[in-house]
Amino acid sequence: MPLHLLKLCVGAESIADLEHWIAQRLAIQKKRGETPEHVHTTRMTPKRRDELLDGGSLYWVIKGQVAARERLLDLRPVVGADGIGRTELVLSGDVVPVHPRPCRPFQGWRYLPEKDAPADLGKSSGAIAEMPEELRRELRELGLL
Repeated sequence: MPLHLLKLCVGAESIADLEHWIAQRLAIQKKRGETPEHVHTTRMTPKRRDELLDGGSLYWVIKGQVAARERLLDLRPVVGADGIGRTELVLSGDVVPVHPRPCRPFQGWRYLPEKDAPADLGKSSGAIAEMPEELRRELRELGLL
């Protein structure tokens, strides 16, 4: 059973913001002649690597709600220019919207067991998946979703 990570997406106002940011970073890497890959660097290293890489995802919290996820492809230890060890979370770059769920702010990341992870917003979600993200957010805040 996969294990997931939960992380705040600081600065993003929407899933579209996150997707735009990822596209920008990949375009810059490509322009530099680098192999494009979406990497998010974090200070703390997850200890449960095998479980995370067994189908796990990084769930993004946007504006106080778990809103989307990206598949975790690898965890790489790196040392920053300041000499401090960090971990690169290598992500798929494909952002998948999920059923919105409120989440309070926290620092760093948290483990998210599979049983607690929100379901993807797919075709089986019907009208909810067709709604604009802002409307889903407002309905969730009102307790109507």
